[in-house]
Amino acid sequence: MADYTTIDDPSAHFQIDLYTGTGSSLANTFDGNSAMQPDLVWIKERNASADHSLWDSTRGVQKMLEPNTTVAETTESTGLTALGSDGFTVGALAQVNTSSDTYVAWSWKVNGGTTSSNSDGDLTTTVQVDSTAKISIFTYTGLDPIEPLDLGHGLGVVPDFFFIKRRNGGSRNWGLYHKDMAATPQNNYLRLNSPNAVAAASTWWRNEAPTSSIIKTGEQADVNQPSDTFVCYAWKEVQGFSKFGSYTGNGDSTNGPFVYLGFSPAFVMIKNTETAARPWYIFDNARRAFNPNGLFLRANTSDGEQNDQAIDMLSNGFVVRPDALGSFGTSSINHSGQTMIYIAFAQHPFVTSTDTNSIPTTAR
Repeated sequence: MADYTTIDDPSAHFQIDLYTGTGSSLANTFDGNSAMQPDLVWIKERNASADHSLWDSTRGVQKMLEPNTTVAETTESTGLTALGSDGFTVGALAQVNTSSDTYVAWSWKVNGGTTSSNSDGDLTTTVQVDSTAKISIFTYTGLDPIEPLDLGHGLGVVPDFFFIKRRNGGSRNWGLYHKDMAATPQNNYLRLNSPNAVAAASTWWRNEAPTSSIIKTGEQADVNQPSDTFVCYAWKEVQGFSKFGSYTGNGDSTNGPFVYLGFSPAFVMIKNTETAARPWYIFDNARRAFNPNGLFLRANTSDGEQNDQAIDMLSNGFVVRPDALGSFGTSSINHSGQTMIYIAFAQHPFVTSTDTNSIPTTAR
């Protein structure tokens, strides 16, 4: 039998931090097993309505994007002000640090801010890659005159999940690709900032699947405009650390589907792909450390925490559950016969690479 390989300590690549705002400069330190310098930080206020904010070391620490809106990138000198060796610092910007308000930050390590030029596609992209956790952040500038683009992502494997945001040039959506969002995902698209169902259009990904070296875009203005700048965040699932898949809802008011991940999840984001007005639900084990985990945020809205959907986070996956009120709310994550996609990152692998016991078949 071949050796079982995984990331034994997910906290070396992904961590969640909870903090309470002070209204002035605030340094936050992670409490995972490993020290981790973050390169991508996604922050959301929990107890009040406020836009999400996304920061990364490729674009520059003070450059903010908002995953739930269409607004262009802004420079916020009092937003996220520093990325440290085991955490980050925020300034007085209300969106990330209102006094006495509570916040969550989901953070990923990439490559310490070190980027390289990639010429695998039609133009040179600026790429930062973690080859272990299989995450890439890359930026690019559209060609003038406009033409379909082949964009080098640097992962060396086919990405399972990515989203793209135009950084300048006014209001634009977040174009999103997930390998299970349709039978032919390259012919379809979703928007991170929208609750809309999956839709077909060739202008997004040119009806061509990504490869181990490039992501293909059409001439849709959200992902390709002459001389405009863009950023893409791309992942490939890693055994025991991350998984990007789908399940079919059963509509059962007692026991929803069990989804095997191969790890105990720290973060799960779920989207119904078939029905309109179904949000992107984010669950994590930091804001709610017990089951049922019915405390979620919506990636596509500014709303604070809600509790009308729930999952159980298990040692090897998750189960869709009724919420604390004993219902499925609007059945957004367990609509009978419909497809839900998910994005999940690990707290701990179900089986580590150092386990000497026999490896369960389901873990392979």
